Amino acid sequence: AQVHRALRNLRAVAEAAGASLDDCVKLTLFLTDLSNFPRVNEIMQEYFAKPFPARSTVGVSSLPRDAQFEVEAVLVRR
Repeated sequence: AQVHRALRNLRAVAEAAGASLDDCVKLTLFLTDLSNFPRVNEIMQEYFAKPFPARSTVGVSSLPRDAQFEVEAVLVRR
């Protein structure tokens, strides 16, 4: 649920700036439990089309508000 929420929020921010998730060139994913990575990967495919943005994933011990997932994105408007 947190992954869907974060990606919907990201899409809304992109659209408010006149862009879309198709303009995303780089993502950084932060997970408190890297065993969730396969599921996150599946969910990402619902929001991003090929060719997928470059991506790095970081395992962290904690995130604000006890979140389990956070995403940072770089978008380039075309």
